[in-house]
Amino acid sequence: MAVWAIGDIQGCHDELARLIDKLRFDPSEDRLWFCGDLVNRGGQSLAVLRTIKALGDRATIVLGNHDLSLLAIAERKREDQARVNPELREVLFAPDRDELIGWLRRQKLVHVDHDLGFLLVHAGLFPRWTTQQAVELAREIEEKLHGDGYRRLLKQMFGNKPDLWTPKLRGIDRWRAGINVFTRMRYVDVRGRIAFSDKGAPGTQRPGLYPWFEVPGQIKRDLKVVCGHWSTLGRFAGLGVHAIDTGCVWGGWLTALRLDTEEPEYVTIKSDRKPAPGKEMD
Repeated sequence: MAVWAIGDIQGCHDELARLIDKLRFDPSEDRLWFCGDLVNRGGQSLAVLRTIKALGDRATIVLGNHDLSLLAIAERKREDQARVNPELREVLFAPDRDELIGWLRRQKLVHVDHDLGFLLVHAGLFPRWTTQQAVELAREIEEKLHGDGYRRLLKQMFGNKPDLWTPKLRGIDRWRAGINVFTRMRYVDVRGRIAFSDKGAPGTQRPGLYPWFEVPGQIKRDLKVVCGHWSTLGRFAGLGVHAIDTGCVWGGWLTALRLDTEEPEYVTIKSDRKPAPGKEMD
């Protein structure tokens, strides 16, 4: 049995199909972990969702910021949904849209496997969270997302405030802060305050900011973290973190990392895509 984690797909179905083929994926034995941001910008989001959903329990998914955005858009009026980009409209007006959106909404923010020794998340973890603290907050938010109150959460989850996690937060501020950490974080200051506007490669950030996994006083965790979200960081392995968003939708690569071997094993597919002019990585 092989277990592979796959970086941000963002609607790049052709590359996903080629990568799965290159992995010689056997659905009777193997498993695939997806780092989130399944949708948006690659032009084939509907096909991506259908393909991954069809994998059933052979796929483990954590939600990214683009996935959550799609879920929020799906709760708007139909005339508002009709104004989004053609790629997301294809999902929102597909005959199986309710099935796909419902399936996506039931996915996790954090997945842990103690036997493999990995934690899967889209963006990262607050520098001073233990594994247990991260999982407990993720489950708290997932309970809202999977339950009857999900519409309120999806309507109010966006925003850059609060930008600093504290256990004193309550209600929607608490859940928004958690979502921002799990799905949007790259750079933080020494206290862990998120700098949303800094998105470049390490070395380009403003003074006083650190990649979230390099903050002084970082807690040492019992699990390695595998994540995506940060295409300008590229493939990174160190400090207990394996980052595998290698910018497929921006003309980079789609990367898979094998998790059940002693040494990291990477398999990649080169993309020949060219990003639309004026688009910003996020």
